[in-house]
Amino acid sequence: MIDELEPLHALAAAVGVARVWRDVAGVERIVADETLASVLGALGYDADSAPALARSLDRLAGEHDRPPALIVAEAGRPTPLSGGLARAELVGEDGATRTLAIDGVIPAIAEPGYYTLVRAGGEMALAVAPPACRGLADFGARRMWGPAIQIPALRGAAQPFGHFGHLDDAVRRFAERGADAAMINPVHALFPGHGVGYSPYSPSSRQFLNGALADTALVGLPALPAARSGEFIDWAAALPRRLADLRALFDNLDGATRARIDADCRAGGDALVRHAVFDALDMRFRAQGLAGWREWPSAFHDPAGAAVARFSAERAEDVAFHAFVQWLSGESLAAVQKNAMSAGMAIGLIADLAVGVHKSGSDSWAMRDLMLDGLSIGAPPDPLGPLGQNWTLTSFSPGGLAASGYKPFIAMLRAALARAGGLRIDHAFGLARLWVIPEGAREGTYLAYPFNDLVRLVALESQRANALIVAEDLGVAPYGFTPAIAEKHMAGMRVMWFERAEDHGFIGPQDYPPETVAMTGTHDTATVAGWWSGRDLDWAEQLGRLPADASRESEESRRAWDRGLLWSTFGEAGPRPAPDNPGPAVEAALSHIGRSASLLALAPLEDLLALDEQPNLPGTVHEHPNWRRRLDRPLAELLDEPATARRIAALDAARKAE
Repeated sequence: MIDELEPLHALAAAVGVARVWRDVAGVERIVADETLASVLGALGYDADSAPALARSLDRLAGEHDRPPALIVAEAGRPTPLSGGLARAELVGEDGATRTLAIDGVIPAIAEPGYYTLVRAGGEMALAVAPPACRGLADFGARRMWGPAIQIPALRGAAQPFGHFGHLDDAVRRFAERGADAAMINPVHALFPGHGVGYSPYSPSSRQFLNGALADTALVGLPALPAARSGEFIDWAAALPRRLADLRALFDNLDGATRARIDADCRAGGDALVRHAVFDALDMRFRAQGLAGWREWPSAFHDPAGAAVARFSAERAEDVAFHAFVQWLSGESLAAVQKNAMSAGMAIGLIADLAVGVHKSGSDSWAMRDLMLDGLSIGAPPDPLGPLGQNWTLTSFSPGGLAASGYKPFIAMLRAALARAGGLRIDHAFGLARLWVIPEGAREGTYLAYPFNDLVRLVALESQRANALIVAEDLGVAPYGFTPAIAEKHMAGMRVMWFERAEDHGFIGPQDYPPETVAMTGTHDTATVAGWWSGRDLDWAEQLGRLPADASRESEESRRAWDRGLLWSTFGEAGPRPAPDNPGPAVEAALSHIGRSASLLALAPLEDLLALDEQPNLPGTVHEHPNWRRRLDRPLAELLDEPATARRIAALDAARKAE
């Protein structure tokens, strides 16, 4: 137990570790000193004794005195600069140079971009961000709409799960029906050929792609063999089979094609090589029962170590294969976005950026010094999770971001925006703070992030990529978060279920803010048909997840009341449909978000098809078939059904109505 509490609290405040936080009900919570000390220790600031606290405070003071690795400024605004610098040369990305007079302040620079400040004694990196991201209004005056698609759920001929070829077909068909965008699930790299950890929100890397989703036909290569297709995706069988099929294709490439692909892969630089080496190593050691780099022999923990170098040389063809898989997935996804724009979409694909990565995956191996170590990210206790949530993921550390000049964060954004017209940032509150839990503990606290720098960099990359940014801002926002992202023209999410008025009814479509994305639901919420029919209550009862003070009867009664509130908000002329007749409610919900003032309306494919099962049930792993559901037929057939065509036409008409 630490005797001197004041230095501990001072250190926590200086590092950005919260001692006090407010829960969803607004109640102030005090973090235990042991938790503070554990979090600080994991961040590299020893807090286990009075002398250790003194050393950590001295170290922190020294860190604050050092110039930042990257200064992040905003176009048109002067930026304070310590150090007594009088003059410097400003060098732009094009090599153009001009002299700046600096007297404690970098003068306002009008043109956004990345610069170098050349001064006596060295150089400093400078990023100048535009005032805002590309906002929804920048993509046209009309109110837009589109589907939200879980790619693996798409069904094609004799394929075990949907891939980018099926996505390409879906995007074209929705473009024909008037859609301007298609939001997709995360397509980050998973562990290669591993059929257990298949959640798209627990990736190995956020800089690289899930090669299993690649489509050879989109890049002019031979089709992969047909495979058995079931009602649910059998990932354990399908992913190893897909990797084996890709390897067979790679081994049979002709010389000219191989040379062309190898040249493209070399252009991917060291980061691509490291990821390909990781995947090759993972395949080797996973076959020995070692799951992730933390279980590998210690000699392989260092990406720059001798053991890794020897492996790369000895297994060069394996490394080249995994680089090829990245090339194939990148080229085929790029083709989907190109085709979306050619088909007339204003935005095209809206990619999804997961909040973190697997602790034993490629990113944490390649950038260990820049990641949280000894900490997991998650969510604080709330009524739905009284003990809080531990997602067993890691992410960049605030110190790692600052020390690296935000290079991995920028690289991650660029990778996501390279083949999309927009990006949804999952749990966007993480730009300001993340809930972190020390390894082996239950209690956690909030860790602050350099919010102003991060949102400015997002704005800069958004403008450079000409891409929309959607901030997933569901839940309790940090203080100042909502007005800040609105100022940056990041589109917040407005999910129908959560848009309630003071009288607990649902708000009208006119009350949705314009610079937002209106949605009937997400992958984590009940579908409209499932909610109307009570399918979500079936699951809650079956899994023992009803509220502690509730019964199925009381929840049914509450749902009946809410159905009345929702139907009243829809303003439909006819009587309220019965629970076993959700179709009219689904169509009314689509018209509701269609009439909303939001400039973009997105509907999950499950709602457009009036399905009653949702893709994911939060808080479950194996109890519910998360990320395994598939459409029962090809999308082309489903879209041609009269009821589906009517729902889509209703959404499109509502968007176009004055």
